Amino acid sequence: MIRTGLSALLVLGTWATAGLVPAAAAPSTVSEAPASAGLLSAMQKDLGLTKSQAEARLAAEKTATAVDGKARRAAGSSYGGSWFNADSGTLTVAVTSTGKADAVRATGATVRLVKHSARQLDAAKAKIDALSAPAGVASWHVDPKANKVVVNVVAAQKNDNDVQGFLARARQAGPVTVEETAKAPQTFAAGTVGGDPYYTGNVRCSIGFSVYGGFVTAGHCGQPGAGVSGWDGSYIGNFQGSSFPDNDYAWVNVGSGWWTVPVVLGWGSVSDQLVRGSNEAPIGASICRSGSTTHWRCGNVLAKNETVNYSQGAVHQMTKTSVCAEGGDSGGSFISGDQAQGVTSGGWGNCSSGGETWYQPVNEILNRYGLTLHTA
Repeated sequence: MIRTGLSALLVLGTWATAGLVPAAAAPSTVSEAPASAGLLSAMQKDLGLTKSQAEARLAAEKTATAVDGKARRAAGSSYGGSWFNADSGTLTVAVTSTGKADAVRATGATVRLVKHSARQLDAAKAKIDALSAPAGVASWHVDPKANKVVVNVVAAQKNDNDVQGFLARARQAGPVTVEETAKAPQTFAAGTVGGDPYYTGNVRCSIGFSVYGGFVTAGHCGQPGAGVSGWDGSYIGNFQGSSFPDNDYAWVNVGSGWWTVPVVLGWGSVSDQLVRGSNEAPIGASICRSGSTTHWRCGNVLAKNETVNYSQGAVHQMTKTSVCAEGGDSGGSFISGDQAQGVTSGGWGNCSSGGETWYQPVNEILNRYGLTLHTA
């Protein structure tokens, strides 16, 4: 197989999926180019927007991302979480104290008064994390809009005794609400298929984002020391670190004539996307994914810090999206604008009937292994 141009550089290079910003990172000072025609087209197709609506949404999300950090600091211990409203183009910040409302509004955010702080909800979720979940429990996360911990159960197993027992224990941890999901999540690794980004053993996965010295990807794709080859079968490097379950992240060193580039492959659906940072997009924001099976797909951020209960064990601190994915997409890039968000972990459904997909935030991966995101 012959690949030419920038696409060849991308596949021969390395990328890893992105997420939260490292503590030492700073916002990019590079001026941003207008959204590409391909990106706008993908948002129109996957989100049902017109071109002008897509442009307006990207602009509003960029503003909301900037406001989010300021509002969190202004709220202090009263902070109860935040979410982006795509219809109004505004960021809502929950607070437990009316005394902080004016300071938060001054940042440009809308304010909602709630009973429980984010710290209290996170503490409740941590207690649930310590429980052993049966297969009928799909995931759980803090929902700032509901001001509760949402536990998702597989609809067909909601009346199972083990599921009901888990829910009873979960409710003892704090404010909990239960929602149903169609299917249990699973990881998106796949058997070897020629011509796709990387292989380890008989497994094909997708490269996430470049870091200096390698790329980041999903932990379930390979164990430390496992060799990695590229789309052409040539040796790239080895898994230098990997964690799964509990986490789902890994990094691979790059050598033997391969190199890293700060780009996410657009697969012809959009232009190849430059990566300029890893500022975290808020709940409700649009987000897109690049993977070796279903290529470029878009959707919305649905929840953060969700614990996902795979058959192999629970994985923590994941972000849930409405983006579809399929086998072989594991490890691939989630990106919002030009900001890396995370690496594809797993989900349910497919890109014919739809579904949900989770990613491991990239900044957690960078911090865990002391890596630096390769940016343009």
